[in-house]
Amino acid sequence: MSHQAVHVAVGVIFNGAKQVLLARRPSNVHQGGLWEFPGGKVRADEDVLNALHRELSEEVGVIVDQARPLIKICHDYPEQSVTLDVWRVDAWHGTVFGREGQQVDWVARKELCKRAFPIANLPIITAVNLPPLYLISPEPDRGWDDFLSKLDTCLRAGVRLFQLRSQCLREDQYRTLVRLVRRVCDVHGAVLLLNASPSDVLGCGADGVHLSSARLLQLKERPLGTDQWVGASCHNVTEILHAGRIGVDFIVLSPVFATPTHPEAKPLGWEGFRQLAEHARMPVYALGGMQAEHLETAWRVGAQGVGMVSAIWSAPDPKRVIIECIARTGAW
Repeated sequence: MSHQAVHVAVGVIFNGAKQVLLARRPSNVHQGGLWEFPGGKVRADEDVLNALHRELSEEVGVIVDQARPLIKICHDYPEQSVTLDVWRVDAWHGTVFGREGQQVDWVARKELCKRAFPIANLPIITAVNLPPLYLISPEPDRGWDDFLSKLDTCLRAGVRLFQLRSQCLREDQYRTLVRLVRRVCDVHGAVLLLNASPSDVLGCGADGVHLSSARLLQLKERPLGTDQWVGASCHNVTEILHAGRIGVDFIVLSPVFATPTHPEAKPLGWEGFRQLAEHARMPVYALGGMQAEHLETAWRVGAQGVGMVSAIWSAPDPKRVIIECIARTGAW
């Protein structure tokens, strides 16, 4: 049964300790008793950002100074459909309290999964726990010393989500490389995903898998448990919808711009990216010719952030590129 979607402006509000503000829904409303990210309905002919400012002030006493788009979610409940227009709020002032008598609480982002939320809120938790920069490796050089040294530099500079992509190594060599990369990631608290079969991930001790579009379409269900990450590469609506059906955590949508590694691929451009991203029900990274200065545009068209390969690995100073990205992202 189709319903007119209720448009809701939602704020993911961070404090100086990088905790997130939650509010508990009253027991007498839809999804009552569950925790949620504060916000409220967008009025007719009201700009969503104005609605966010108004609702957060009225509901929890937060006066927004700086906010950026985080994720947009459309979800159909049996009783109603909702569109959650979610914004990340890193700068604000005011005294936080439940102005409508509701319970409020500051929660570390890693602890969010322990709270009970309406199901439509679950992709927001994923978005909160994913960084805006996704580093993807090229094929590792022979010898690996330079590769591992550059990886250490990137992680030291602030990268926290890394995909190891290698197609040319023997199985024993690959497993050895994964162990070495795992050690570097552990030192810096970074998440390691393997662009490989899910069974390789289970055997190598990585944090999750990144599925190629071909692997994605072969699967009929999520290949790993919820304690591990599952990402996927998508290029069209069919792949995006399939990723949603099997429950991947995030997708990478490409190519936004032409790249020398895939000259045959037709670039999406930002408008093409925006149109495809609207079909996603999970965070979406933009990939293909991305630079640090593209982050703000990526957020405006519905991206979680950007994926980078050559912009970092081929840069004369990878550290500078990463620091520039992080400087644009606030207090992730």
